[in-house]
Order: sequence, then structure tokens, then C-alpha cells
Amino acid sequence: MPNSAVFVPHFHWDREWYEPFQVFRHRLVSALDTVLETAESNPDFRFTVDGQMAAVEDYLEMRPENRDRVAALVGEGRLAIGPWLILLDEFLCSGETIVRNLQMGWAAAERLGGAMPIGYLPDMFGHVAQMPQILARAGIEHAALWRGVPGTVDGHAFRWRAPDGSEVRTEFLFDGYDNGLDVLLVPDQIGRALGEYAEMTADRWGADPVLAMAGTDHNAPDPRLASWLRIASDEGLPITVATLDEYIRKHVRDEVTAPVTGELRSHVRGNILPGVLSVRLGLKQRMAAAERTIDHAERMNALWSGRDDSPFLSLAWHKIIESTAHDSVVGSGTDETCDQVAARLAEAAQTARAVRDAALAEPAALVPNDGYLVANPLPFARSALVEVDVVAPPEGTALIATGADGSTYPVQLVFEAPTVLSDERMDASQLERVLRRIHRRELFGRLIDHYELTPNSLVFHLAEVPTSGPFDLLILRREVAAAAAEHPGEWRVLTLEEARATALVPVGVPASGLTGFRVAPSTDASGALLPYAPATATDLKLANGLVEVTVAADGTLDLAGSDGTVLRGVGRLVDGGDRGDSYSYAPPAHDVLVAEPKEVTVDLLETGPLRSRLRVTRVYDWPAALSCDRDLRDERTVPTPVETDVEVRAGEPFVRLSTSFLNQSADHRLRFHVPLPEPVNSSASAGQFAVTERGLTAEGGWGEYPLPTFPASSFVSAGPANVLLDHSSEYELVDDGAELAVTLLRAIGSISVNIHPLRDEPAASEIPAPGAQDLGMRTENRFAVVPSATGWQGANAVALAEEFRNDVLVTRGTGTAGGQLPPDETGVRVDGKDVLVSSIRRVTDDEHGSGTEVRLTAMTDTASTVRVSGAFTEVSTVDLLGRPISHTRATDELELALGPWEIRTIVLR
Repeated sequence: MPNSAVFVPHFHWDREWYEPFQVFRHRLVSALDTVLETAESNPDFRFTVDGQMAAVEDYLEMRPENRDRVAALVGEGRLAIGPWLILLDEFLCSGETIVRNLQMGWAAAERLGGAMPIGYLPDMFGHVAQMPQILARAGIEHAALWRGVPGTVDGHAFRWRAPDGSEVRTEFLFDGYDNGLDVLLVPDQIGRALGEYAEMTADRWGADPVLAMAGTDHNAPDPRLASWLRIASDEGLPITVATLDEYIRKHVRDEVTAPVTGELRSHVRGNILPGVLSVRLGLKQRMAAAERTIDHAERMNALWSGRDDSPFLSLAWHKIIESTAHDSVVGSGTDETCDQVAARLAEAAQTARAVRDAALAEPAALVPNDGYLVANPLPFARSALVEVDVVAPPEGTALIATGADGSTYPVQLVFEAPTVLSDERMDASQLERVLRRIHRRELFGRLIDHYELTPNSLVFHLAEVPTSGPFDLLILRREVAAAAAEHPGEWRVLTLEEARATALVPVGVPASGLTGFRVAPSTDASGALLPYAPATATDLKLANGLVEVTVAADGTLDLAGSDGTVLRGVGRLVDGGDRGDSYSYAPPAHDVLVAEPKEVTVDLLETGPLRSRLRVTRVYDWPAALSCDRDLRDERTVPTPVETDVEVRAGEPFVRLSTSFLNQSADHRLRFHVPLPEPVNSSASAGQFAVTERGLTAEGGWGEYPLPTFPASSFVSAGPANVLLDHSSEYELVDDGAELAVTLLRAIGSISVNIHPLRDEPAASEIPAPGAQDLGMRTENRFAVVPSATGWQGANAVALAEEFRNDVLVTRGTGTAGGQLPPDETGVRVDGKDVLVSSIRRVTDDEHGSGTEVRLTAMTDTASTVRVSGAFTEVSTVDLLGRPISHTRATDELELALGPWEIRTIVLR
């Protein structure tokens, strides 16, 4: 039995949840006021601020006068802060976002005296496989957590190992982060209660002292706690009051032998609440969009801009990281809370977009304004299909695109716009109203090229790029006034635009590079040839020589890859009831599954040669909701058309798919099924610097049914089916491994329900969340399918997922019309199979000045050789907090040896 105990006063602070941020902040300020007063009046008191700096920042924004008081307690070691900015959901953001979270939290804590060097992760709904490596590469040797630990761990600590072999000693909060509270229920009985708890849990502690976490959600400890514990210590087990850091690094002595490798998603000792992966789809999509936009902004700013936009990038990152909180992006809050998260993510994306566009404006100024600039955010060369607005070709001619080196590309027209924008008749006295629409030269979003003024008629000719020379609005107004006075009565005002069209252009772009092109009419387009087979289409079939897709009678798809792999029935939609809540799915006891459409139509949209597309519309009768008996679906049904756009592009080995429908049903879950040629017993999904393999089941225990629904960020693979994803998603292998099911929508109406068939206890209060039903909302999902007999590695899924998720960036040139296109430029280039580049950004330090930081991860279980090319002469290897590890000289090219699953950060100068 343990011979002592250590109490760690703390609180757990959900920044927003069943109340919005500002309501919880009001409580936070009162709580931390109490903590400071208690600590200053009692030198034995210690406090751990939940491992996240957001609580400290939010407090000091309201109490700036207390900054020195906080710093003094941190300096004395009596207030433990950091290392995170926010306690995040690890599966619903990118690995890069996790790193930035740690960096920003650590830096904020350092400004107040230093961060707690413990990877404190108390309430996340499971933990990603690479977290030990992330912590270790930031110099953090310890972690502490609760949920997800497998049943093999029978002590209070274990060695948590990442796929690369990195390890951190991990304190297992097996009774939760509030295990000390029951001991404190009756203050004058603390000694007795502690002795009983120590005896009950003796097998866990060995010779180490009991860890009693004295705190819970949104409450400061009682100011009398220290005096209670002094009295209890005199009566029984010796008691020490400490921070979590002090307990782990000063009080525990037993050698930790139990190893655990990889992600932690067991249900054995705590609920991991897996339904958060799929509820409130819009938040997951907004998170992915914000992360993608800031990643592109950083790359464009680092490589092609001289601007210092770091304050804007820091602001955008801060808003993204705030939104990753484990009750924020997960969607387990009230409607007003989730609305605020969505708005914050939108602000982050807007801020990042401004930086991105400003960076691209600099090279765009060197491109004539009758041309276009294309930027590639990925560090490998690629051919990409871009969509631009162009002048329509005269009848009998075709369009071709020409690059700076004179190379030509074919162009596919997909839409031609009407040329008559406005045809109005009015009295001469009203002509001045028309002229007031003109802003300098702009009218209806175009520019006035020239105008024709005749008796009782005014015709404007608009163009995107005027060719007629200067335009003087004051002269026009004088001429119109004189003509109106001379010719009263009815006038006709006609606004004509040059014939416009939307065109597709295949463009080759260098690694992290820039290229320019023009589109112009040609009577001979025979020299503009594709380097690969064209995309073709018939009424029910699309193909490009690499993949072929055929629409079946029921609206599902048969996909065939170039290696002979065939996937049949792809896109079967299965809708079922959901009587669960934001935390956990729950099927009604008498569920009705709807999988067969009552109507199927197919429309051919584009026939190639660059892109072929068709639309499959399937109409389903989905129950309107659950009935009054929540174990039954309502007999009332709603006819719901679901559109699936199917797209094949020349040169791509995958089929792009997007689904869209107006959700008119409540309490249901819709999944997209990919039947497999034969059952499999495992799947693999990519996310957070790793590809994680999982079986058909999850480890059960505690009070939650181990539903085997799992997270995937960039792709999920099962047998020969590889699905590339646009955002973090939920998937499951169903029917004993015969089908892969990806969740498209989970609509529920409560944060938590008291009675849940798959969970013993509520996850929160039963608070209505009608917005989580997504009623009246258009639900859209975007993904792609790669058939490959050799699985995700043979399919090159790491690179394909990056291409699918990261479109090239296109902007109009702003230089002088008719000038020469600038030559192509290459940025940072990275060569290496299954290597993920999660960040390219500008960094600055006092010793070395400015450099370009590149973060690479070997997404494979074998060693890799990676070649990095660019304009540099020196290379530093740094840890995840940016601290230098080694330094070498290299000119324009560097070869790196990466171990399996290794994360490596270098700075090029």
C-alpha cells in the first residue's frame, strides 16, 4: 500500500461548451482571482492551470494588472502553466496544428516564466499515435492523460511509444482528472477517506505516492484546502501539495515497464465518445478549410513575398488553435457555442486568405493582365487543371493556352456567358441614374472598353481588359446630358459584354513554384496536345486510361483501375436512425435502414477531353425523424434527392466524387459505402503524421460500447479501396469487413442524452442542440476513390491525397497587357516517396536571421531518403520548438535519411 499521497490542486477549464466562451470566461476570472489570493496567502499552496495557456491569456485580458502576480507564482514554481495553448481534440485537426498549438502555448508560458514540461492531455477523446514523438521532439519527456489507455496497463504509468520509436513516460489518470475530489467530500474525514482510497487502488501505485487530482470542471479549489490537508496529513498518510510537474518529476520513483505503442482509443477505463468525429459536419469542413488556407498563405508568403505578415498569420493560427478545443470543433456545445466556433474559423480563413492573396499579388504584377499566374503550394512538380474566365473564341476557332516557354496546352470550354448584360428603356431624364452605376470605369463588375452614343441610344461595351485607351467619366456625363437635352423622350440603354467563357486549362507547375499562361483563339490547335490520355464520356461511363467509372442501374458506381482492380457498387447510400447525441451514435432498437432509391436519373455534364463529368440523382424516402418512441423511426417520410457528381480528369488515377442534398430529416445517420471485392480484417487511415492500421473491433470496457468507428483525415484505405478525404471524417468497416462506410451526416438534437443505449452515463447535461440536426441545410461532401490492388502505399495515396486536398492557386496578372510572360520559377522541392511536407514557412531568429522552415514526415514504416532542393547554402535541423540541434553547409540540395515515421524539421538559409 502507498505510504504517502500528493494532492494536485487544479481545475479543468473547457473554454466553451454548454455555455459560450464569454460566459465561461466570467467564471474563469473569478476562479483565477481565488487561486491567486489563495496562493499568495499560503506559501504551501500549489496550482496547475489545466495545461493550457488559453485560460491564462483569457484571464489576463480581463485582469492585465495581475500579470506580475501570475509571473511571480510561476517563477516560484507554485503555479504551473502550459505547455499547450489549448487542450485540443487531437483527431479533428492536422498534425501541423498540434505542433503550432504546442509552440504557441510554450512561447506564451515562457513569457510568464516558463512552461510546465508535461504533455498534459486530461480530457481528450483519445490520443493520436504520434503524440509521443511530438512531445519528445519538443524536449518534453512526460505526458499525463486519462481516456483511451488500453487494458494492458495495470499501473499508474506506462511508456507510450510513437510509431518512430520515440517514448514519453505517461502518467495514467485511471480514475479521471478529478479522482481526489471524493476524498475531500467531508473535510474532517479526509484522512480516513484517503486511506480507504489508497487501499482500494494500492495495486496501481506500487511504492509511489497516491496522486490525488484535486479539481474539476470550471471550479477553483476551496481556499481552505491546504489547511484541511495539513490536518489530514497529521492524522494519516503523509500528504504533500504539489503541481502536476512536481508530482511526476520529483515524487514518483518506480520504474515504468508497461509499453503502449500508437494511438490510444480504448474504451476500457474511460469513454472516448467517438460520435464527435461525425456530428456537426460543417465545423469539420471549416477546420480543414482554415488549415489549408493558412498553410498556403505561409508557403506563398515565405517563397514569393517580401512582406512581413507574421502578425496576421499568428492571429489566424491563434483562432484555428482556439477552435480545436475538445468541446469546440467536436461540435458538442450548444448552438450558440458552435456558431461562434464556425465564425472564428471563418475569421481565421479570411485572415490567412488576405496574406495569401497579398503574397501572390507580388509575382502577379510581373504577369501581363491578359495572362494568369498559377502557384503550386506542394513541393513537387505537378500538372493541374485550372478553371479561368476567358474571352470566348470566334466561331470556327478554338482556344489554346501558351506558357512562358512557348509550350501550348489544349483548352476545354465548359460554359459560355451571355453577352447582353442589360437592355433597358427609360426616359431621357433618367439617364443620369444609369451613369451613377459607373465607378470610374467599372460597370457590372467589368470595365468599359468603349461606348456608342447616338440619338436616343446609349450602348456600353464592357471588357475584362480594355483595349481602347483612357476613359473619362466626366466627358461621358457631359456628352449624355447634351444628347438627352437634344433628344428627349424614350432612350434605349444596352450594356454588352465581350463574349466570355469558362475554360479548363492543364498547366504544369514546378515544385512550390510559379508559372504563367495566356489563353487565345487559334485556327490550328493541333500542336496543343495532352501528354496523357484524354478524359472521355458516354451517357453512363467516364474514363481517362487510368481509371474508368460506370453508372449502374441503382445509381451506384463500378470503378476499374489500370491494374485490373474493380470496385463495384461504390456510393451505395445507407440512411438509418440515430437516437444518440453529439458524443455518441445510437441506433434505434427497431431501426429502419433506407438503402434503395425510388428514382435514379443520370445527366451527362461534360465530355472531355480534360474533364468529363456526370451527375447521378437518386431520390430516397427518408423518415422525417424518430417517432415519439425513440426506438422507432417515424412513418412519415420526406422525398430527398441526393446528387452525386462524378468527375474524371485527364492524367488522374482517381475518380472525384461529391454528394449534395438538402437535409429535411432529423435524428439520422447517412453513410457512403464502398463494397470490397472480398472481406478484409483491417483498415488504415492517415492523419496527424501517421497512417494508423486498425482491426474490425475496438477494445471495450467501462461504460461505453466499443463502436468501431474510427477517424481519418486525408485518406482511408481498406483492401483495394482508397478514399481520399477533404476533411476529418468518420469511417467503419461493416458487414464483417465486406464494406467500407464513410459517414456523410449525423444529425442529432441534444448535446447529451441521459438514457443512451450504447453508453452507461451521460456525457454532459441533456441540453437541446437543434442546430446539430442540420435541418434545412445543404449537406455537401467531397472525396475521391483510388482503386489499387497494392493498397495505399502502392496507390501512392500520401501524394495523391495532398494533390486532391490542395488545389493550385490561380490569379489574374496585373502587369501591362501584351507583355511577355515571366519564366517559370521553382521554390522548395522535396523528392521522396511517402514523405509528407506539413509546413513551409518563413522563420526568423536573432542569431541567424530569416530562413525557410520545412517540416517533413516519413509516412512509412521503412527508412526513407529525401532530397530537398532550393536556393540555400546553410541548413539547420531544429526541434519542434525551433531550437537548433545541428547545422551544416549545403548548396541548393540536401539529402536526408529519415527513419520510419520520423518527423524532421529543417531551416534553409
